[in-house]
Amino acid sequence: MQRSLISLAILTLIATHQISAPAAEATQAKAGAKADATATQATTQLPRNASPTHYALSITPDAQHSTFSASVTIALDIREPSTSLTLNAADLEFASAAISAGPGQAPWAASAITTNAEQQTVTLTFGRELAPGSYQLQLAYRGKISTQPAGLFQLDYQNGGANKRALYTQFENSDARRVLPCWDEPNYKATFALELTAPADQTAISNMPLASSTTLPDGRQQLRFATTPRMSTYLLFFSLGEFDRATTREGATELGVVTQKGKVEQARFVLDASAAVLREYNDYFGLPYPLPKLDNVAAPGRSPFFGAMENWGAIFSFENAMLLDPAISTQADKEEVFLVAAHEIAHQWFGDLVTMRWWDDLWLNEGFASWMESRTTMRLHPEWQTSFNAVETREHAMAQDALSTTHPIVTHIETVEQASQAFDGITYQKGESVIRMLENYVGEEAWRAGVRNYMRRHAHGNTVSDDLWREIESAAHKPVRAIAHDFTLQPGVPLIRVQDAVCRNGSTTVTLSQGEFSKDRLDKAPLTWQVPVIAQTAGHASARAVVSGKRASMTVPGCGPVLVNAGQAGYYRTLYAPNVFDQLAGQFATLAPIDQLGLLTDSWSLGMAGLYPATRFLDLASRAPVDAAPQVWGIIAQIYADIDEHYASTPQRRSVFDQYARARLAPVLARTGWDAAPGEATSVTNLRTELIAALSALGDAGTIAEARRRFDAGTPQAMPAAIKRTILGVVARHADAATWERLHQMAKTETSALLRTELYVMLGASEDAALGQRALDLALSGEPGATDSAAMISRVAVRHPELAFDYATAHREQVEGKIDVASRSRYFPHLATRSADPAMMDKLTAFAKEHLPAGAQGDTTATVAAIAYRIKVRQQRLPQIDAWLARKAP
Repeated sequence: MQRSLISLAILTLIATHQISAPAAEATQAKAGAKADATATQATTQLPRNASPTHYALSITPDAQHSTFSASVTIALDIREPSTSLTLNAADLEFASAAISAGPGQAPWAASAITTNAEQQTVTLTFGRELAPGSYQLQLAYRGKISTQPAGLFQLDYQNGGANKRALYTQFENSDARRVLPCWDEPNYKATFALELTAPADQTAISNMPLASSTTLPDGRQQLRFATTPRMSTYLLFFSLGEFDRATTREGATELGVVTQKGKVEQARFVLDASAAVLREYNDYFGLPYPLPKLDNVAAPGRSPFFGAMENWGAIFSFENAMLLDPAISTQADKEEVFLVAAHEIAHQWFGDLVTMRWWDDLWLNEGFASWMESRTTMRLHPEWQTSFNAVETREHAMAQDALSTTHPIVTHIETVEQASQAFDGITYQKGESVIRMLENYVGEEAWRAGVRNYMRRHAHGNTVSDDLWREIESAAHKPVRAIAHDFTLQPGVPLIRVQDAVCRNGSTTVTLSQGEFSKDRLDKAPLTWQVPVIAQTAGHASARAVVSGKRASMTVPGCGPVLVNAGQAGYYRTLYAPNVFDQLAGQFATLAPIDQLGLLTDSWSLGMAGLYPATRFLDLASRAPVDAAPQVWGIIAQIYADIDEHYASTPQRRSVFDQYARARLAPVLARTGWDAAPGEATSVTNLRTELIAALSALGDAGTIAEARRRFDAGTPQAMPAAIKRTILGVVARHADAATWERLHQMAKTETSALLRTELYVMLGASEDAALGQRALDLALSGEPGATDSAAMISRVAVRHPELAFDYATAHREQVEGKIDVASRSRYFPHLATRSADPAMMDKLTAFAKEHLPAGAQGDTTATVAAIAYRIKVRQQRLPQIDAWLARKAP
């Protein structure tokens, strides 16, 4: 599953599962025992007396009334004598249940059908004992079609001026049970045969190709799809609507893109990209994609928590994660669309072909798909220079991982809510970063050999993390498992301190010590890791070592300033002694751009945590020349905007900082210009939008005026696609009431579904609280559409978190109707993540106590911790920046 851009922005601020320092230390101590235990057991919430082998599902949706009727025959094996069967079911009404000992055998009906809404189960009781053996379970039932992406859901949209409705499914992590009574756990793999009764004028898409179509007497069509391979329930998919489909081929695989009518040309880029990515993955994994077709299905609307889903053979994507509209799509959009496609196609192996045994090891799906998307994008599009994204990915993870509320990559999951909360920055970004570090440690060839062996050995099966480490270690002949356990079975961020660097005889000896980087518990007993470290001096080969204790030393070829974590593949913070840092800072302009990024982000985070002077980042950024790499200026602009936000409650102090930051960024924007130069690098194209947005946030009058001028002109020349959305964002942020209403009217009349959604969400971006209130009221009016409302409220929360949270909780039942059930425990705390109001911590705690299950309060606890940290930054770090700015004043 690809996380949405909204949720990715939140990852820097929150964590999901709470774990105390003693618990973390216990996790480390139990790592070996845990690995051994999970090798033989799989967590389950269901009795272990039976397991399915095949589902034959027949379903008839009634889109007009938002219901469906269905029947299913489940082939299953009963392992031990029993008089009942319990399987998952949620919001289903059962008409009948019967079981037989096989085809042709007389069935006997269940004597009782008992549903448990809290446990999301149905128990079938029979009047006789079921002996071990093979059976056929037959169920007839009805269910609901939701307006939110959970189970079978509907999306309403306009096409050609007409109102349309399409149906889709979303089953990860635990929502197949809303459509199909089943053993809804990843370890219970089975095959699936789907039969769908549908209107004659609609198209249906599922995991496998259509096998047959029959016209019924009433004119409807009965569609039967080919049987799937063995797979987990959460990967089953179907959609139904008025669609266009375009195809191409890559080897034996038919690749398709599916869109609403008239939009298929906007998916051509994904179609071509999918062919290139599939070719790359067939080679990399050493196992060809095993299904006959692979569709990518685009749907209007959005979710606050995900952008796409890796259903085997039928990837689901919201339109903003898949389509490129020439009127508004940017280079950054193009790169994001490619990354999403590469992520979801990677899942066809990591997740679909080989699936984690239980949600504890979700990172085996998401961390690896994230790493593969990054690796593949760098390989197939080197001109985009996306290798720099590795630093930003690591920063997202560390921002969450350095709070006391973090959790290990491999963390025990007990409930559906906890499984939903596990889709976070630790699973995705930390998982990706740790994989990158380990691949760098063992080497690309050894790593790929291990991955190929893992795929061959476990194809169509389920695994735990140690199954992968075993294969990597065997291929690499290095102690991978011990390092991997340190980084996946315990939480937190290693801190490598560079104590001193002494040059003798053409080599430099560096003294290192190890600790733990924490933002809110500087007094905690640090954990320890086995940390692969790379260091080098300028112009010389790098040296490698594994730092496993509290102190270590390594010898680096050459003399001069020593850079630790050269290349930025390591998952750790680097803290230099003052004299070592000063030497390195003096050579900042000569460092490789990716190492400039690493030094900047480490300085910023260490400074905010109180381990460096808070101004060390500003000193370092002041050394960046105007022609520094675009990615370097992008990071500087982003952090300047973060500092500006910290000053939000003190306008006079804010204006002093903003004046300084504007003076640094304005010359860079002047150099790039507002309009693209012929043949410019894509990194410059992306930087332009970043600079305009940052200068707007910093209150730059010239930037705001130019955006308004272009908006008023309204021509394609004034607002080319590359910066149109950026210009609209600046105008929306600084809108007055008249401008806000103008944007509102544009949203109401916009025919492009992508731009319409963007405009409605932008209405929540105003710095004016009164306009924020208008956006909140509009969000619940029904006008924006069922899936845009939650995003509008979230957008208001970026500028006005207290306003948005208070409004959402005051209208809790209405807001809950705009988000899927599994995400409710996450959504409300997310609204408060940018708050620095101490009262908000009490509000969050009280809300969670009253409205959230005890096992679903991880996001709340983490948001409280994030707010406390923001308050500390404002109280303790900003005065240092004030003093620094005073010294810089003319």
